[in-house]
Amino acid sequence: MSRLPSPAGAGYFARHTVTALAAELRAGRVSPQDLAEQALAEAARLEPELNAFVTLDAAGARAAARRAAEELAAGVDRGPLHGIPVAVKDVVDTAGLRTTMGSRHFADRVPDRDATCVRRLRTAGAVIIGKTATHEFAYGPTGDRAANGATRNPYRPDRMTGGSSSGSAAVVAAGVVPASVGTDTGGSVRIPAALCGVVGLKPSHGAVPLDGVYPVAPSLDTVGPLARTAADCRLLWHVLSGRTATGPGGARRVGWIPPDVIHPAWPQVADTAMRCLAGGGFAVEEVTVPGAAALARAYHTIQSSEVYAVHADRMATAADLYDEEVAERLRGAARVRGWEYVRARDLRERSRDAITALLRGHDLLALPTVPITAPPLGARRTDGVPDVRTALLALTSPWSVLGLPAVSVPAGLVDGLPVGLQLVGPAGGEDLLLAVAQELYDATPETDLSVPSPH
Repeated sequence: MSRLPSPAGAGYFARHTVTALAAELRAGRVSPQDLAEQALAEAARLEPELNAFVTLDAAGARAAARRAAEELAAGVDRGPLHGIPVAVKDVVDTAGLRTTMGSRHFADRVPDRDATCVRRLRTAGAVIIGKTATHEFAYGPTGDRAANGATRNPYRPDRMTGGSSSGSAAVVAAGVVPASVGTDTGGSVRIPAALCGVVGLKPSHGAVPLDGVYPVAPSLDTVGPLARTAADCRLLWHVLSGRTATGPGGARRVGWIPPDVIHPAWPQVADTAMRCLAGGGFAVEEVTVPGAAALARAYHTIQSSEVYAVHADRMATAADLYDEEVAERLRGAARVRGWEYVRARDLRERSRDAITALLRGHDLLALPTVPITAPPLGARRTDGVPDVRTALLALTSPWSVLGLPAVSVPAGLVDGLPVGLQLVGPAGGEDLLLAVAQELYDATPETDLSVPSPH
């Protein structure tokens, strides 16, 4: 995990981790109100360029920060997130706060209940400052199709953040908040984490309750945290999942999955990531994932069938309210046949056995998160990349099909744009992955691992 330089003009929270802020709060050097005001000010300053928020909740954030301060003063300490500003993706219900799914269909929707994951954040004392942008209905890996427009990459505003948790990654990378919440169906936390240079965790399927989260494909959907460091990501993970911390398990054996090269500079970045692993004392062995291409096809079939089941009625009655690209993808999803869906689910079950066997010989697997750097906004093909959406999902979606946990951690820069290393573990292995990610960070010198693109 590389210690990337922050984007130009990044805000206060690009320089302060959750762990450090928690210590400052308890020492009385800052207050929850100070942090909330700082987050709101950074959002106001950077939002015109990023377009990362759908709704800011200044009144709600100030009230929550005041309660957090009063509790700390009274000796009530809810844990490391107490008084910490966070942002939540706009497909996750927040009571009394607009939740739109990035769509004109729900432009004025205000839920009356919190999603379970949000309730857990509030119980932990976190201060929610607003709702972050999403690809419409979280149905897209590019992050540039939504009713409120495209979210822009903090490293290069003319580039994509990736999606669908576009705003959640952008606000962490830009230092607006120290941590955020996203959702991941086929890569929607990991892809923007990689393209924006932050840490993003897709938990095991079912590890975080999905009630109050608008579905994409229910058998694939997950809720996951994003933060600047793996240690901070782990703090959020424990709150979202309701689990207590477990030991890292002493992982040392890593199976490296070499990707098909798409971006010409990727071999150099992959070498950098490999050296990080080796420098951390890990035994790295190249491995092959049996049936990887078939898993990617199974993802497309399962996701398409399930997403159309969610949207069929709305497509029949109000298709004109969708972004046209999203509507066209839904029309394509409608063409998946029932027998194809059944076969894809059968393949998923058979593939789990093969991957379980692979993980018996390795503590975790490693590969790039995304095989390309952030494409230009709106691009659907670039030089050497005939299909941007397919490329973005190529290395993340197989692990979603299998329901396994995976984390994207920064691996370096190519032409000034972040790239990510993806770590994949056994079901329930989230703490293992995040502990390894933090080890890599701790072993990395205080310099960025930049790799110029060859010309």
